Order: sequence, then C-alpha cells, then structure tokens
Amino acid sequence: MLARILFLVASLSISGALRAEQTPAEKAGFASRLTIYLAKGAPDACGPGCDRWIAIEGEVDADAAPRIRRFLAGVKDTQRPIYLHSPGGNVEQSYVIGRLLRSRKAIARVGRTSATACTAGTQVDAACLKIKNANGEVEAELATRNAMCNSACGYLFLGAISREVAPDAAMGVHNSRLVLTFHGDPPPGVVAAARQRRIVTAERERTAFIAAMGISRELDDLIRTVKFESLHVLTRPELYRFGIDTRTLVETGWTLEKGFRPSVGKFAMMKKENGAAFRIMEWRLSCENKHRVPLRFAGEIDESAVGKSTIRMIAGDELNEKAEGSPVRTGKYEIWNGVVDSDMVKAMQASGSLKVREITPMPDDKTDTASFDIAMTGLASAWTQLNASCALAALSPISPWSPIPYPKASTTPSSAPSP
Repeated sequence: MLARILFLVASLSISGALRAEQTPAEKAGFASRLTIYLAKGAPDACGPGCDRWIAIEGEVDADAAPRIRRFLAGVKDTQRPIYLHSPGGNVEQSYVIGRLLRSRKAIARVGRTSATACTAGTQVDAACLKIKNANGEVEAELATRNAMCNSACGYLFLGAISREVAPDAAMGVHNSRLVLTFHGDPPPGVVAAARQRRIVTAERERTAFIAAMGISRELDDLIRTVKFESLHVLTRPELYRFGIDTRTLVETGWTLEKGFRPSVGKFAMMKKENGAAFRIMEWRLSCENKHRVPLRFAGEIDESAVGKSTIRMIAGDELNEKAEGSPVRTGKYEIWNGVVDSDMVKAMQASGSLKVREITPMPDDKTDTASFDIAMTGLASAWTQLNASCALAALSPISPWSPIPYPKASTTPSSAPSP
C-alpha cells in the first residue's frame, strides 16, 4: 500500500494552485506575494526624528523568506523600523523570516504604507507593485489605523526584538490550516495517519518557535483554541500579558479627522496600576475661532472612583500654557470640553509632549493621581491639514463626541485568508 504513495507534501499554507482571477487577499487590498521595500515619508512619519522605514506587506508566499533575506542583506541600517501589514500566509516561511528578524535585532511595528505615486491605484495593482519593487526609496505615507498583522504575519512580528502594536492597529491569531497534497492513491488510513503526524509536528514547531521568541506559552494555548475559520484579535491586556507589546502607555499619532466638523485627534491606552486592564483616552482639537481652539479630552471612568476627576494639561514646561478643569460623565467616559489659545497649540507643536495630570477621588477620602506625557508626533502636519479643512467647512456647533473605533477581540474571520 505504501508503495502507492508517490509523493507527499504537507504545509501550513493556502493552497499554492495558480488562479486567473484575483485571490481573496488581493480583493481585500493585499498582494498575493510578500513585498518588501524602503519607504521615505514626512518628518517624524515613523516617530520622533524618523522619516525612513522598511515596509513589508502582502501575503506570505512560499518563496518569501529567501527574498526577504536578500533584501535585508543590502540594508545596513538595522535600526530602521519595519512596518508590517499582512493577512498571513505560509507559516513555515514566517518562522524563517521571524528568526531572520531576531538575528537582525529588528524593530517591528504594525502599520500600512501607502506609496504616494500610487494614489490613483489600489496599492496592489501591477503598476504600483512595479514602483514598490524597484530599487531605491519610495515616497510614502504611513498609517496605523486599520493596519493588521494577522495569523502567519504574527510570527514575523514575534521575531523582532522591539515590537509595537498601535492602539488602532490589530494583531489577529488562529490555528493554521493543514494542506496535504498526495500524488497517487493512498488509502484513507494512511492519509489520516499522515495528517495526524503532521499536525502534531506543526503544533510542536509552533510551540518551540513561540518559546524561542520569549513569548508566553499562553499565546500558544490561545491559538490552539481558535479555529482556522475564525480570527481572534489580541486585546491590549493580552498583548501585554503575553510579552508581545509590553508598553504601559500606547498611543497613536495626531491625525486629521475629516467630516462636517473637522478635527485633529489622537487616542491612547494606558495600563492601570492595579490590575491588567488598560484605560482608553482621547484628545481632539477642532477648528479655531477668533484665536480660540476647542480642546476635548475623554477618558474611561475608573470603576472604583467615587467622584469626578480633575485634569490639568501643560504644553512643554510653560506653566502659563495649560488647560485644566473638571470633566462631565457621559456613559462610561468622562469628557472635558474647553478652549485653549493659539499660543498653547503652538507650544504643543514645539514641545515633544503634553504633560497630563489627573486626580481621581477614591473611597475612604483617598485620591489617585496619574501623571503621564503624551507625544505630539504628527500634530504639526495634522494641524496644517486641519486649517485647510476648516477653511472649507461651514462652522457649526461641535458635534457630539464619539470615540474613535479601535480593534476589539473577535471570533469573526477576516475577509482575507489568514492561515
């Protein structure tokens, strides 16, 4: 019977059969082949003092690892951050690339790179991919909102020494799909035995890889429980607890929010001192009116608090450039609405951070004080864009506040295949 088995291939990947139509990954905005290129953006595009990065995007294909290895061998700056945006793909190739990133001591983040020369296209059409695959740097923009590193992409990400998942980006995990391709006509019992052996081997390889990357065994345990047809987006406490992103304060850059009432805003998630939970906060600056700029702050209410908080925000070290007051409770949020003058906005742009101090009444006449700084990255360019948008927008009362959406845990599969 065994002599009838001429060839056996077992792999953790999407079927490699070529199709004339677009793959599901391409329809979801991803190329069916992993693409890597050098990108250059505006000042501070990838963080304070950073305007150059490496983009890795698309589906992890069966030949991705040698291609990534050759590319990185020609990039001597190992501190240039790598931004990943991928629905997943070949797991075995991802292990190889992950180990390559570990040997490079890479800095990895989840983010979408958009080549400015491809604004008329889809970012994955043939013309745009030709630009990205050419030699040299590609002028580009970078965004974290709705960026993803799902399934097999996560193993690339785990390989990096420094890992950051922005609060508006997502990392999704699930079990892999095993594809067995036989040449010949083996009996069902042989097929079942081969499948079971390969599954055991695959699980052992995943467990060993996660452990070698210094990540908690809890991640492997979780992956085992999520079916391939589903997808679990890791929550902020999970990212922290598993050792994937261990920052206690994570934040977005300042970005323009277009609409009937334009604004620039950012939000952050900060770990509570007691417990594993993270608290969501948001800042929003609206169109200025006669040198007065509406500033709004919203933060999740501490369930143990017994009264309203007081908040104070200082731009840089100038005590005269500050905003303070007591917020109003709305649902599970406290919202502070105020105005600042244009000098404070200028001070915010000039300084590297906005100093925030919150005092919250607690039981037994105690208070909880939280002091932290939020970065001003992106504010200068976003503010310029806001002024242009404000000139076109009709002035109207400030619309009711609603939080910017951020990724939440889900068992719903993504629209792109994520093996």
